[in-house]
Amino acid sequence: MKRSSFERYKLKKTLEVLEKKKGFHTELVSLYIPPDRPISDVTNYLKQEYGTASNIKSKSTRKNVMDAIQKILALLKNIPRPPPTGLAVFCGAIPTNGQGTEKMELTTIVPPEPINTYKYHCNNKFFLDPLKGMLVEKDTYGIIVLDRSEADFAILKGNHLEILKKITSGAPGKHRAGGQSARRFERLIEQAGHEFFKRSGDYANEFFLEIPDLKGILIGGPGPSKNKFAESSYFDYRLKNAILGIVDLSYTGSSGIDELIDKSRDILQNVRYSEEKTLVQKFLTMLVKDDTLVAYGEKEVRQALDQGAVDTLLLSEDLEIFYVTVSCPNCNYSEELTIKKDQLPSLEQEIQNRNCPSCDSSLLSIKTVKPIIDEFGELAEQTGANVEIISSETEEGQQLKQAFGGIAALLRYSIEG
Repeated sequence: MKRSSFERYKLKKTLEVLEKKKGFHTELVSLYIPPDRPISDVTNYLKQEYGTASNIKSKSTRKNVMDAIQKILALLKNIPRPPPTGLAVFCGAIPTNGQGTEKMELTTIVPPEPINTYKYHCNNKFFLDPLKGMLVEKDTYGIIVLDRSEADFAILKGNHLEILKKITSGAPGKHRAGGQSARRFERLIEQAGHEFFKRSGDYANEFFLEIPDLKGILIGGPGPSKNKFAESSYFDYRLKNAILGIVDLSYTGSSGIDELIDKSRDILQNVRYSEEKTLVQKFLTMLVKDDTLVAYGEKEVRQALDQGAVDTLLLSEDLEIFYVTVSCPNCNYSEELTIKKDQLPSLEQEIQNRNCPSCDSSLLSIKTVKPIIDEFGELAEQTGANVEIISSETEEGQQLKQAFGGIAALLRYSIEG
């Protein structure tokens, strides 16, 4: 089952947090449980490892490893069977401020793809490679845009478009120099065209043949050159067999590449780059057509979320805004703020030097700090809305971030202002 972009975003952020955690010795336990592995087998194995750990010479390491295994065993008591994709468990004593300040932490992850092998791993850091591999987009598309004067090569993978190379043909212009016969001029053009197609084919082979997960190639351009090239023998037959479409375009260059992707949406419908462009364009179209069915900006979108009116929530992956709650335990006073990441240190300083506005106590403190992507994403999920995390890889993604503050929504119905 394909996971939503919000689920993938949360997994990515969780792995980033886990990657930063380090133990003093081989005290951090990573456990990967495949979906078909009986929990009883896992608990029996962990009990054996618990016995083995009792022989560790270092007293602190021995205690930390045995405590981690006990904590995992306690967790597994409440899990009758692994989830459909399996379960990854990370547990260990994480130092908070030097040796002797370790705190036992436990994190569980239901992976986006099935875990294939059972693995128990002890080290001074968590073993995350299997989950990282699941986040890597595997399907890659080769893109060639050319006419008689230039050719552009690119690869499209997930939400990332990489322009690899631009070459020019060096073909003579349409008007021949004085004194040249028409026949000689035509031979020059023909020779230049041959050399250009040969170079283009060589680059296609160089860029695309070694890609292990090449899904196919798209070729486009204005005029007949693209068709001649696609039908030629200037590039490897394996690439020729991988051609998914030949598309008429108005442009070459980066504009032509964008046009080719837009015109190939049926082929690229499951490619994240194309999905993101479509989602933002849908929002922009509705903004013009009926702006009562869209919302943008933190205040408007939060209101729509509170009313359950959001159908699809669009959040820029680059949002660096945090939802902060400040509270006083003496009188239960609380306030909520949204601030930028670089404002957090000054807010923390301000709260330390400020008394509670309700009871004047000095106990006022920051209770929670949460990325607004997580805050809004969870609010949206509670009402069954779709949550889409939009990168800045596309022009549309940049527009969402810069023109709409990185927060926008398509609504189910109009809401009161």
